[in-house]
Amino acid sequence: MGARESLLQRALRIAILPPDELTRVNEPGKTRRKSMPAGQRFAMVVSALTLLALPATAAILTPDEHGFGTHQQLGLPPCTFYVVFQRPCPACGMTTAWAWLLRGEIGHALAANAGGTLLAGLDLVAAAWLLVSALRGQWFPGRPSQWMIAAVAGLVGMVTAGQWVWRLLTF
Repeated sequence: MGARESLLQRALRIAILPPDELTRVNEPGKTRRKSMPAGQRFAMVVSALTLLALPATAAILTPDEHGFGTHQQLGLPPCTFYVVFQRPCPACGMTTAWAWLLRGEIGHALAANAGGTLLAGLDLVAAAWLLVSALRGQWFPGRPSQWMIAAVAGLVGMVTAGQWVWRLLTF
């Protein structure tokens, strides 16, 4: 985009991904990163705790034997896409996948929804990473790039879409 800053870049700069700032240490030629501001560290802890609420909820659910429908234990209605088309939607089985994964049943979790399994694993890693980074006052091991975030989101999307197409063809 040249010298102009994109909307995403501006939002990330303002929110939780400020540019790395370096400060001189007493020894010439050596630098170290500044500690994050307290507000940013607090936001990271709140984000991590929010991410941990999802697996905590999934842990109290009993995975549905059909591979989808576990979300109904939370009082949610059946999948509208499934009710209308009698075919699973891309998200069918995600809650079930989380519930299976938290029981250590990776095979069942992948069968329920591979994208959901990947998302649950990433959720746990991201929560731990945010907590460690907040406690250290610096991104550990480094600040995430926009490309890395986009690549991970793209991977989850492709896995979910791929499994959905497979389900539609074999349903």
